[in-house]
Amino acid sequence: MTTRKTKLSTNKSLAKAVRMLKLFSAQEPRLSLGEISKRLEMPKSTTHTILRSLIAEGLIEKIDGEAYALGTGALALTQSVRVNVEVRDRAAPHVRALADNAGESVYLAYLDGDRVLYIYAVESSRRLVARTAVGDRMPMHCTGVGKAILAHMPPQNARDILERSGMPRVTANTITDLAELTDQLKIIHERGYSLDDQENEIGNFCVGAPIYDTSGRVVAACSVSGTDPEIIRSRTPDISKLLVSACLDISRNLGYVPSSLPKYSQT
Repeated sequence: MTTRKTKLSTNKSLAKAVRMLKLFSAQEPRLSLGEISKRLEMPKSTTHTILRSLIAEGLIEKIDGEAYALGTGALALTQSVRVNVEVRDRAAPHVRALADNAGESVYLAYLDGDRVLYIYAVESSRRLVARTAVGDRMPMHCTGVGKAILAHMPPQNARDILERSGMPRVTANTITDLAELTDQLKIIHERGYSLDDQENEIGNFCVGAPIYDTSGRVVAACSVSGTDPEIIRSRTPDISKLLVSACLDISRNLGYVPSSLPKYSQT
């Protein structure tokens, strides 16, 4: 009898945990303890206990003080999601070729709510310890891929994301002023690629470019990343040309038909 009761209790707890995970969406990537408790009609104490278990498994993470969001551990549970898999699989050959041609690490990230989700990477043999890994969800304001996406979406959408998520300082180089970043996003949009000068990780330099879907909406981005400062200095013209061309090829594979070719793709 005791064993049966234990199993029933475990099944109920599992069901509650699954219901909790399903509350989060692209429209509502963050929820407070009170909101979760209310929507599931559970006491806050019970809600908090389940949240702690999910946090321990990496399925939920606590952010911005009292808010909760899906954690990086959820990536393993979402590999079957069609859109991410489609982008990853269609982009993979181009990412590998870009890594070979650039001689640096290349990362592919997808727009996931108010953050970017890294879904594929080819690490350079010269790369040291990387903070970013497949499955990580990162802020947009301080990453090369994030800024490339922000710069190529409608300006008000980008502003809404930045105002909702905030612009916390990650390193001494992180841009935390909305007006300053907005000006930079205009420049990024004009030239077609972003630069990350140790804004998310000290000793890491990135060039990022956007990827579009069949509707012409920016949905992802790629970045060439490494520890060589010249990536965003003397090597930028060559790297950005390779990167923008690869991102255009990926976009075409997703059904995107550009109205005009980016300047770096023209011959």
